[in-house]
Amino acid sequence: MTDEIAALLREAGVEATLAARLATYGALVLAANRTTNITAARDAPSFVPHILDALTLVGDVDGPLIDLGSGAGLPGIPLALATGHPVVLVDSVKKKVTFLARALEELGLQGEAVAARAESLGHDPAYRERFRCATARAVSTAPTVAEFTVPLLAIGGRALLQRGALDERERNAVSDAAPMLGAELLEERLIGGDRRVIVLVKRSPTQQRFPRREGIPEKRPLCF
Repeated sequence: MTDEIAALLREAGVEATLAARLATYGALVLAANRTTNITAARDAPSFVPHILDALTLVGDVDGPLIDLGSGAGLPGIPLALATGHPVVLVDSVKKKVTFLARALEELGLQGEAVAARAESLGHDPAYRERFRCATARAVSTAPTVAEFTVPLLAIGGRALLQRGALDERERNAVSDAAPMLGAELLEERLIGGDRRVIVLVKRSPTQQRFPRREGIPEKRPLCF
């Protein structure tokens, strides 16, 4: 399995040493997935595209990094492997966090896996406004994810939101919500097909009322 993943990554242009480390990670995910459902991908050809998608953010990442809704460790673990930055992996599902903690240890990465909801974490002094970069992949609407990520950023830090198709209403909502959170919509970068990255930069401290209490950001997205 490891060799197959490494070969597919090298074919896609990933440097050999990094491909080998990413392959070790991929093998950990697929082995764990046999007993614990942490990803829909079941084999190397279906999981490698997720790794490659994570690597599209490498040029944007500064450390320390926090990854919300990390699941199987995407995009946080590939980015930590590629950049060497410490990473905090956050998920609300404890079985996934157990896997993430083991993966960090086995891969020799600096960081931690945290079982928490973003609404609570955003008010924890140990995490609030501590990070240079925050990522979130396929988590809720864009303005909701902005409300989850921006409070965790230090001034000048960036939120990298990996999205699929984005209609005009959602685009306008995240653009209007960003200043409310102390941020600015810096860029919407097309990656391929419907895939894109929304880049928010933190300009000023986030008001203490954000993120709102559990469930509200998803039920009532800002400006949406």
